[in-house]
This record gives sequence, structure tokens and C-alpha cells, in this order.
Amino acid sequence: MTAPLRPDSAPSRPRVVVVGLGPAGPELVPEASYRALATAARAFVRTARHPAVEAAAAAAVGGLESFDRLYDAAGSIDEVYAAIVEELVETAAAVAHDPAAGLGATGTAFVAYAVPGSPFVAERTVVLLRSDDRVTVEVVAAPSFLDLVWDRLGVDPVAAGVRLVDGAGFAVEAAGERGPLLVAQCHTRQVLSEIKLAGDDAAGEDASRTAVILHHLGLADEVVVEVGWAELDRTLEPDHLTAVWVPRLGAPVAVELARLDELVHTLRQRCPWDRGQSHGSLAPHLLEEAYEALDAIETVARSVPDVAPEAIDHMAEELGDLLVQVYFHAVLAGEEGWFTLADVARGVHDKLVARHPHVFGDVVAVTAADVAANWEVQKKREKGRRSVTEGVPAALPALALAATLLRKADSAGLGRPDRDELWRQVTAAVDLLGSPEAAADADRVVGQLLFSLAEVAGRLGVDPESALRARTGRFRGEIKEREERGGGS
Repeated sequence: MTAPLRPDSAPSRPRVVVVGLGPAGPELVPEASYRALATAARAFVRTARHPAVEAAAAAAVGGLESFDRLYDAAGSIDEVYAAIVEELVETAAAVAHDPAAGLGATGTAFVAYAVPGSPFVAERTVVLLRSDDRVTVEVVAAPSFLDLVWDRLGVDPVAAGVRLVDGAGFAVEAAGERGPLLVAQCHTRQVLSEIKLAGDDAAGEDASRTAVILHHLGLADEVVVEVGWAELDRTLEPDHLTAVWVPRLGAPVAVELARLDELVHTLRQRCPWDRGQSHGSLAPHLLEEAYEALDAIETVARSVPDVAPEAIDHMAEELGDLLVQVYFHAVLAGEEGWFTLADVARGVHDKLVARHPHVFGDVVAVTAADVAANWEVQKKREKGRRSVTEGVPAALPALALAATLLRKADSAGLGRPDRDELWRQVTAAVDLLGSPEAAADADRVVGQLLFSLAEVAGRLGVDPESALRARTGRFRGEIKEREERGGGS
């Protein structure tokens, strides 16, 4: 057992002894770990999903108490880690003052806390424990899964300059990296799929690129297999003992975005047309590109799940054209000293974090409606708005404007007609269309009917603007068919 890790640790504090269980079976668990478990007043394990847990439990006098129950009850992984630390601290304090508690080699009762692998590698709870002044923390070192990885790969991680990243955070942590990378915590196919997509080359799939899947190292069913990048999520069923070795990556997202930024700056300097643009002259292009992107998105949405590859390519192309407009306005703003593309990205990042307190804070939002309501509250607070209608562009297409205002009123809890009243409004407007009064007040009657239909659409979960555009698109096809048949027949 090592000495306390913190020089300021006071012997009178309750003790928590962290023991490593190694990366595989019981044969890789240090004897010191078994001894600590055998002399602890109580023994815990972060998760029972480990090949050496059974042997460790047999060594502990009262067995091992797993914290797996906390993973199901907590809303986030950070909450799980905090709850584990709190329970360990409280238990250590209790056994330290319990005359009946078992005593360790130092003559004081302590709590043992077992973690997979090495306590020093990717163990957030250990970091939190070591920073908690209420307890004295001692650590029993153990081999890490990394030791087995370097052995199987025949790699010196220092000489190769390997970086260790987390599978769930791969898209962010690997941004700007070209490899080699060791990706840990690849516990589901979904994680492997996200790694594959995040690592795809911007210019298309690199058929020569490979990765090595490392699964159950040190166990009887160990798998170390090199696979093509496209097969990364199709080779085996991963779990918490799965990692991926990536010798090299294609151009990551951050690199491609930087290249586009550089290109827009170059065009601004060297192209006569680009040099002549302003925010005002570009505004119509932004609107046009937005509508073209919307058209491409709706084409794909209408054909799911049988989406044609050319439709997907067209959608990506139109989104790229729209992205260029954002870059161009940022370049123009940078020339004026107003803001840069980095400011735009940072601002929207921070805004999204603030608008999602149910993800990054302690606000509870169970349904999509809860999220929408919280969103409007946050917007009003941030911008000092007195009404949810502030910030809604009056120039929106009329149906889209109606749907937006209705949605905001609903999210603000301002009430809407009940179903019977809504249908009464629709039928009354339809009846008026056939009356003499309609001719004299046609704008109001038709407007009321369209507004009521927009509300009906909202109740059905349908965007009226998209629904009308889809119907108009079908009518466009009908017109072409009639033309091909030879006129208005």
C-alpha cells in the first residue's frame, strides 16, 4: 500500500483506501489490493462489471458493495461520480467512529474502494476523492489496461507520441489530431459509429485507412483485430473492455473548417467580386442559400428511409453553400474589428449550454415541451425581453410566422383554444367563405381560416409551412405531368 498521496492529509481524518483491480482477471490484481480488501471495515467497488470482481469480493470480509445502482438512478455521469464520493466519505466517517469496526494495519478502521484497472488512469472518482479534504486517501497501484495495449500493439507510447482520448468525446477530443490515438471507453456500437463518422475524411472514405480493435485484453476471449475504417462498428459487440487503436486519422472537422476560413479570406483578397461585397449585398444570397438548403433537406426528409445518394450529396452541398455565407459575414465583420468566426462559434456554444440547463445544470425537463418552455424562459432572461414575441422576424413567410407565434405562446403557457373551440373556428371560417359577407371582408375571413389551420397543424405536430411546401411541390409535379400530356387536360 502506498503512502497517503496528499502531504497535508491528517491521520485523524477518516480513511479511504483505493485499490486497483487491474485490467483483466484475478491473476493481475496486486496482492496489496487483496490485503487492503481483507482488512477494510467495509469494501466497495465502482462497478461489478469486471472480470476480477468475484475474487476481490471473496477477499473482502463483508463482500463488495457495488455502486452500479447509482448509474441507473442519476441523471448524468457527473452526478454518479459525486454520489459515489459522498457515500464513500460518509461511510468512512461512520466506520472511523464505530468501535465495532474492523481495524487495519495502522490500527484505524477504513473503507476500501476498488476500481477497474489502475486508480490513476481515467478514474474521475479517484480524482474527486483526492481533492476532498474530509478524508485521507491512500492508493494501491495496479496495472492499467494501457500496459496490455502497448504489449499487444508493440508500441512505445512515448516514442510514438500517442494521445489517449475518450470514445464518447472523440469528435471533440480528436479535433485537430492526426494520430496515433488510443480511444478508450468504446462500450457500445453507437460509440464506435460516432468515432467512425467523426474520423471520416472530408474528401470521402479512405479505403486504405484501418484501425485496431482491442477487446477483453488479458481474458480467454481476447480479440486484437485490424479492421477497415468502414468496418469499425460492424466487427464485434463491444463493451466496457473495448478500446480502439487509430494509427492515423483523415482530416478532422477542425482542420476542414480552418481550410474553409482560409479560403474565404483568400477570395476576399484576390477575387474582384468577393472584394466588392458587403453585409447588405450578401443578404439576398443568404436568404437564397437558406431556401435552397431547406428545399434539399425537405427532399431528403420526404424520401426517408429510401433516400437516394444523390439527394444526400445535394443536401450536403447546399448546407456547404449556406455555411460559406456565415463565414463570409464573419470575415467582413473581422475586417471592421467587430467579431470573428471564433467569436461566433464561442457565442453560440455558450448560448446553447446556457439554454440547456436540463443537460448542463440542475433543471429537470422530461419532455420536449418542458425543454421548449425552459428555452423561452432563458431567452427572456438573457435578452431582457418583456414578451416572447420579441425577436420573431416579422418578415417570416406568413404561415411560418403564425406557427412560430403560436408555438411561443404555447411554450409560455399563455393558453390556446381547446379542441372543440378550434374546430368551431375552422368550420365558422369555412362557412363564411360561402356567405355574402365573405366578398366584403375576404382578407379577414381567409386570414382567420389560414390562422386556424396553422393552429390545427401545430396541435397535430405538423409544421404548416413545410406541409404547404410539400403539397406545392406535388402540385409542381402535377403541372409537369399535365404539360407532358399536352396541355390542360
